[in-house]
Amino acid sequence: MILLSHPTGNANVRNAAGALAAAGLLGEFHTCLAPDPAAPWLRALPAGLRRQALRRARPAELAGLIKTRPWREVGRLGFSALGWNRWSRHETGIFSVDGVYRDLDRAAARRLLARPGFFSGVYAYEDGAVETFATARARGLATLYDLPIGYWRAARRILAEEAERSPEWAGTLGGMRDSAAKLARKDRELETADAVFVASSFTRATLAGAPRVPAETIVIPYGAPPRPAGGEPARRAPGEPLRVLFVGSLGQRKGLRYLLEAVDALGPGFALTLIGTAPAAPCAPLAAALRRHRHLPSLPHAAILDEMSRHHVFVFPSLFEGFGLVLLEAMACGLPIIATPHTAAPDLITENREGNIVPIRDPEAIASRLLTLAGDEERRFAMGRSAMLRAADFTWEKYRASLAREVSRLANR
Repeated sequence: MILLSHPTGNANVRNAAGALAAAGLLGEFHTCLAPDPAAPWLRALPAGLRRQALRRARPAELAGLIKTRPWREVGRLGFSALGWNRWSRHETGIFSVDGVYRDLDRAAARRLLARPGFFSGVYAYEDGAVETFATARARGLATLYDLPIGYWRAARRILAEEAERSPEWAGTLGGMRDSAAKLARKDRELETADAVFVASSFTRATLAGAPRVPAETIVIPYGAPPRPAGGEPARRAPGEPLRVLFVGSLGQRKGLRYLLEAVDALGPGFALTLIGTAPAAPCAPLAAALRRHRHLPSLPHAAILDEMSRHHVFVFPSLFEGFGLVLLEAMACGLPIIATPHTAAPDLITENREGNIVPIRDPEAIASRLLTLAGDEERRFAMGRSAMLRAADFTWEKYRASLAREVSRLANR
């Protein structure tokens, strides 16, 4: 039996838990919040908090397997909503993201001690595995590590370069704030893992800079949502602007400066929509861009897919990514994609068939691809249809089957 832990239980985590449960491998899933969607107390929450809670609603397939530890995560969400940042200060705040991760990590480790002989292994995620792995290894249990984004040393190099190239955006590069102690914990997690699970070949490649990497690194790509109703990409009418979409956090790790420069250089005929939350750090060029272009700070997932279905091309110029699930979501909605090789794009598309791969930090390349798509609607539509068909090759069912097979092999050898 596997003990799986993750504080928030996002889409890939929930599918991992579901895969292990369906295969009879999941002993317990430890997370922070997993409310019953019919619970009366949910109706008493402010609308924003209620939406966040419902995103983590307890899946029926995990009934009886979930152990929750809610208090720190509730505090983090509540204080953030009130704008009281003292208690959620990066790393040091009791209700910080790191505080939440470390608290759940310690609780999972204690659970291993409380149920001797029950678990055969643990499956934990970056920043939340140090204590769990140490306890598991002391008891001869398999330690399986999920790395959802590229390795930190590779990230530091790229983000440090970017801070020098784009000083006015440097405050949005959040990954540069991690302390030496936190980075050392990341390395201890890797060193004590029996195997690493990643979602893209780019993430696997970044591990080349780690002092020690487990013998096995297993690549299992995430899944795409079902094709939307209608099953065809959006058509662009004659004279209509090319509707360009970006979805993600609005910081420079995503390469946003270079997308903005590309669209601004093209001028009329292109309409950019940005969906995502702006960072708290002041950034004058970002603030100006959000006044100049259409900006939607936050939307439910279904509404994001609706927006994707109404656009003509998706651009994701990220400097450093683990996968970029929005790429598959955009493809499933019929959008050709323009993305960098520092994402899962090279694993997902063939050049000029479902989209294009452009170098990082290259607004001219982005502008060139957008101009080509704007000038040939039939080609753009065909690429969108190919993207839709290609996305259908990546399903959560395939992800689940592959993950369950590999976990079973590793935990029972």
